[in-house]
Amino acid sequence: MVIKVFVATSSGSTAIKKKQQEVVGFLEANKIDFQQMDIAGDEDNRKWMRENVPGEKKPQNGIPLPPQIFNEERYCGDFESFFSAKEENIIYSFLGLAPPPGKKETEKSDATEEKSEATEDKSDSKDEKSDGTNETEAHTEDKSGEGAPEEAQSDQTPPEGQQEGKEEHAATGEEEKQEEGEEKEEVGEQEES
Repeated sequence: MVIKVFVATSSGSTAIKKKQQEVVGFLEANKIDFQQMDIAGDEDNRKWMRENVPGEKKPQNGIPLPPQIFNEERYCGDFESFFSAKEENIIYSFLGLAPPPGKKETEKSDATEEKSEATEDKSDSKDEKSDGTNETEAHTEDKSGEGAPEEAQSDQTPPEGQQEGKEEHAATGEEEKQEEGEEKEEVGEQEES
């Protein structure tokens, strides 16, 4: 099976060029056999690509942009689907290829399936439990609700060290006011004499 990557070798869009380079570079780096099919220089390639991209995968204007990826005649996806498959480490299944020996893709996809089954089992067992579970959840919510005012208070009240500093500053400010008041009295007395 041959992977076909439909590209536009003379695209004016740098975004399209970057996407094409990323797909081609990834395939080359992983030694996956593929053919580049130029849609800019070959009208037959352009027509074949446009006809074989499924309707739900076509953009609103109806004209799919490169890169588009096929495995022989089977549509694999566009750049976004390729990128997602690459990030999820399921690129070989995305391309419809068997992973080479030593690749962990099959292990990961099996583990993913097992995790999803375990999650489904847990959600089923929650449904089967008595209302005690719901009470626990409600009790937890009540506790978190009680903690909120305390947190709000703690946000307003500074830690002890800072509180003492503020009190000292306030006391110093009062002393300064008293001293200023005494000075004014002295100035007032001197003016009277």
